[in-house]
Amino acid sequence: MKHLFKYFKTYRAQCFLSPFLKLVEALFDLLVPFIISDLIDNGIGQDREDYILSRFLILGGLALLGIIVSVTAQYFASAAAAGFAGKVRRELFDKLQSFSYLDTDRIGVSSMITRLTSDINQLQSGVNWTLRLFLRSPVIVLGAVICAFFIDTNIALIFLATSLVLLGIIFAILLSTLPKYKQIQQKLDNLTVMTRENVSGVRVIRAFRHEQTEEESFDRANRIHITLQKAAGRISALLNPVTFFILNAVLLLIIYLGGVRVEAGSLTTGQVIALVNYMSQILVELIKLANTIITVTRSVACGNRIGDILTMPSGLPKYKEGDFPDGDDSCAVTFKNVSFSYTEGGEDNLERISFRARPGETVGIIGGTGSGKTTLVNLIPRFYDVKSGQVLINGQDVRVLDEAELRGSVGIVPQKAVLFKGTVRDNLKWGNPDATDEELWHALEQSEAAEIVRKRPEGLDAPVEQNGNNYSGGQKQRLTIARALCRKPSILILDDSASALDLGTESRLRSHLKSLDFDPTVFIVSQRVSSIRHADLILVLNQGRLEGAGTHDSLMESCPLYREIEQSQSGGGLSS
Repeated sequence: MKHLFKYFKTYRAQCFLSPFLKLVEALFDLLVPFIISDLIDNGIGQDREDYILSRFLILGGLALLGIIVSVTAQYFASAAAAGFAGKVRRELFDKLQSFSYLDTDRIGVSSMITRLTSDINQLQSGVNWTLRLFLRSPVIVLGAVICAFFIDTNIALIFLATSLVLLGIIFAILLSTLPKYKQIQQKLDNLTVMTRENVSGVRVIRAFRHEQTEEESFDRANRIHITLQKAAGRISALLNPVTFFILNAVLLLIIYLGGVRVEAGSLTTGQVIALVNYMSQILVELIKLANTIITVTRSVACGNRIGDILTMPSGLPKYKEGDFPDGDDSCAVTFKNVSFSYTEGGEDNLERISFRARPGETVGIIGGTGSGKTTLVNLIPRFYDVKSGQVLINGQDVRVLDEAELRGSVGIVPQKAVLFKGTVRDNLKWGNPDATDEELWHALEQSEAAEIVRKRPEGLDAPVEQNGNNYSGGQKQRLTIARALCRKPSILILDDSASALDLGTESRLRSHLKSLDFDPTVFIVSQRVSSIRHADLILVLNQGRLEGAGTHDSLMESCPLYREIEQSQSGGGLSS
């Protein structure tokens, strides 16, 4: 939580003025019982109308000033809390953008969403309450006790003892709830995961009629979350009844003792009423303080979760030229004995992969599900770092290359076609912000996507809904290929990006890729032999190992696994 204090710098004035004005308001409140006591004893008791009127005017003036001061303090508190939360949210978002694929995998997308939304909202609420009440309430309680000493020392000791007992009860209850609020936010992460999966996979759930199963799973997770909330709520709920009971009991005692003192002539009626008013102020402010501490406790738990992310080392390690040996600069991409694992100390997902791809060549990658095809191509733009070995581009290890320049030279079409809300033009310009309309149309022609756009009256300004939901799977794939081609990259990675295309469209797309005007080195990940059979180099992966490398003809002779895949797809391996 302490790491977040620096975001208050811009709001120092508001953070000072809001509590200060609340302290001024507290002083006004502490004056009121004295004025009422004076009004009763010296005004009403002596039937002095002018005195009564003057005290009413003073009380009215204090009320008006109190409202002005309170509203102003609230404005400053809200401005500081909202501004602080905005800065933290922006910093947190920037931090998440700096994460490597491994960092994102480790934290989880749903946990990031919870921190950006629920946690920051709780933090903002905690800051607001703190600036408004965290100083005001203790000052009122302490001030009421001190004022009581000016009226009657013995009764004031009862005030002091009561306040100390209640503060002890409040802090005991709150210390027991702090860990529970952290658990509640963690369980909220789980609910966010389930909600995200259900919303994104709603079609699959309905197709397999798993609505009931998913509802039951969500219900179980929701019950765990509710149970934790109830446990924390039960403890927190003790605050109000316990404080009300103790303070009301003490109030009765003060009224009784005050009555006895009035009969004995050691106290006046106005002073007894002042004491009752001070005890009532203590009651109200301790309730406010308790609620404030509950809110602050929640926000501290959330702030710690946010602080964990902001202080977490992010991105991949930095290296400099010379840290790794150079390779053959005539090769566009070189893998030298590359091994990789997603988990430290875990089983290798890629094991001792070696190959070379020259500029302008096409490399096909094929293998079964989970064989490591996507993992391999993700190492080229350095989305992950190798466990051992080297990945080199133009003879230089990717770990010493500037990250922005490296990824700027690589065009990637991921397995899952991703489009963003906006227009076709907006999405294509992700590849090249400076691309002209002519260049955009050229990329669409090369990716077999031009007809999709022409059919829409808006053309390049045709709307794209969130996740591209107003386009079919094949249309999205072609548009994402066009986006990559707009960049004119030196390395083009197509990660199973034609899986939703019919064979005719895919064949035309392959023809376009062979005649590109910028001649990139192309990596094609595919499940189809037909998609890669004409590649200059084909890599056959099996459980992270390279089973074979060569052309289609050479692999048909030397690689049993490739031959089996080809025969199963062509029908040659099926008995009649």
